[in-house]
Amino acid sequence: MRLPDHGANPRQLYKRFGLEAPEQILDFSENCNPEGPPQTVLDIWPDLMCKLSAYPHPDGEPFKQAAAAFHNVDAAKLLAGNGAAELLALLAARYRGKRAIVVHPTFSEYEATLRANGVSIQPIVASEENGFQLPLQPILDSMEQADVIYLCTPNNPTGILPTREELRTIILRAREVGTEVVLDEAFIDFVDESLSFIPELDAFPHMIVVRSMTKMYAIPGIRLGYIAADPSIIGEMKKTAPHWNVNGIAAEIGAICLGEQEYRERAIEHAKVEREKITAFLRAEGCTVTDSVSNFLAFSLKEGQDANKLYSDMLARGMVLRHSENFQGMDGRWLRVGMKSETDLNLLKEELYRWFAAN
Repeated sequence: MRLPDHGANPRQLYKRFGLEAPEQILDFSENCNPEGPPQTVLDIWPDLMCKLSAYPHPDGEPFKQAAAAFHNVDAAKLLAGNGAAELLALLAARYRGKRAIVVHPTFSEYEATLRANGVSIQPIVASEENGFQLPLQPILDSMEQADVIYLCTPNNPTGILPTREELRTIILRAREVGTEVVLDEAFIDFVDESLSFIPELDAFPHMIVVRSMTKMYAIPGIRLGYIAADPSIIGEMKKTAPHWNVNGIAAEIGAICLGEQEYRERAIEHAKVEREKITAFLRAEGCTVTDSVSNFLAFSLKEGQDANKLYSDMLARGMVLRHSENFQGMDGRWLRVGMKSETDLNLLKEELYRWFAAN
């Protein structure tokens, strides 16, 4: 049976397996901020009802201006979208019939959207033995034949963040050979905003940065993201985007979220603390764990243990992990865990402890 290509929607997962979903499900397959949306969003929610009867702003305002102020860039360098998923689809259309490098294991939507647009893909697979670190030299050697390279920073599903020197080396080489660089920074706000490449757009007009509001602010239901790029690229992409592609409520909520500095700081600290605790737990059980810097991590089991069995057994106990069947280079042998509340993660560790003891 083919497993879903993404995390989340756990009840559909149980339905696909023909299993009765337990009363309580803890979903570690998705990685949104466990705190939930900022309180300011919840407080203003009744006042947003008036947006239901009005067409939204065609540019996604007031969100676009708020994002421009947040990054201290001209609004002409930004394109708001109905989540990063829509923006990745628009990007893939930009490279229709061209050639792309995708570095695996990574987010499956890159290849899915590119293939749907007839893009020829050259996969480069990071070495498991090398801890899935960025394979810099193979990338540099391949770029002259590519129109674009996609890089996830920090990477999903490993949580590994390439060094700034590595990324800069790739970006500079791309400029030399006429290759565009797509940096997916969907999880950079769980690390350090100062690591974003958005401030360097003027120096690198061939670079496109994709951002998501979903993960940090726990608002996957409203779908909101944005692209930062040279105004010429933004103008070209805007022509292909649907009119009113950002709904009015999402635009208002997004603008509010970007003002939530203390909320972001709490999320970063929580992810760090819980990530370190579960990393120590898994390593003590003989697992190999990625050196994640984000709000999730990936792990593989020690020799003789079966990741598919662990996945299924945890599912039966109401604990949904993220499989790696559709991550090249992981091939089902790894599992990903999103950082949830301390209580939920302790419950997961209790179940994992029992499983490790029995297997």
